[in-house]
Amino acid sequence: MAVNNLKIAIQKSGRLFEESVKLLKDCGIDLKNSENKLKTESDNFPVEVYFLRDDDIPQYVEDAVADIGIVGENVLYEKNKQIDVVEQLGFGKCRLSVAIGRMEKYSGVRDLNGKKIATSYPFLVKEFLKKNQVTAEIHEISGSVEIAPGIGLADAIVDLVSSGSTLFMNGLREVDIVLQSQAVLVRNKELDGLRLQILEKFLFRVRAVKKARNFKYILLNAPNEKLREIISCLPGMKSPTVLPLAEPGWSSVHSVLNENEFWEIIEQLKDLGAQGILVVPIEKMIV
Repeated sequence: MAVNNLKIAIQKSGRLFEESVKLLKDCGIDLKNSENKLKTESDNFPVEVYFLRDDDIPQYVEDAVADIGIVGENVLYEKNKQIDVVEQLGFGKCRLSVAIGRMEKYSGVRDLNGKKIATSYPFLVKEFLKKNQVTAEIHEISGSVEIAPGIGLADAIVDLVSSGSTLFMNGLREVDIVLQSQAVLVRNKELDGLRLQILEKFLFRVRAVKKARNFKYILLNAPNEKLREIISCLPGMKSPTVLPLAEPGWSSVHSVLNENEFWEIIEQLKDLGAQGILVVPIEKMIV
């Protein structure tokens, strides 16, 4: 290991592992064979990767065992360590929610007064109850939180929810949200010198990859008599690229569209006579 390598901690298994490794690869960082290893290095970027339990990552970063880490906001705020959030990464999205029996009535958070709440996130639940001036009994348990109401351990639970299917299968329904969560990049507060410079280079790559996720590259054939109107529909990075086609009266138009506006603009282009519309994913986007 090079002395000045940037040390990054990621989840060794679980819902953030694959996306974290994919992010590193999308950033052009090649990792040596990491299967069944606790750490590995890159051959082409000054970084060393530690594979850890997600619950341990905030502590490792605070203690400077790792310089940076990728962790879910749910874990980050539950552990309440003194580390800085550098970047939201846009994957691993879920929510920490209150759930109760499907047939139970719920008119608001005050209905939790005097209730027993089972959770793996006691700190966040305590803060949520305090904020809403609610007094409830918190039962900290790990794993299978959703079965707690069914076996009489609790009246409600606070747990991570993605699709809600697990709640449904256990006779529960989501009634309130404690925290919206996604994966974030965190750093040690005292990081400086060469490692800070490496982090900036890494962030440059991360942001290029993130930006590309939200855009599509499109190519289309446009009738010249509608060219001005078609161009007005395409914001692009600066302006669309227009090239003449071999067939008289037609041009090829190239542009970039935001995912959020994509289908609406495609419909407008078709109505204006655009043909042969091709959509190409963008791997990286540097602006």
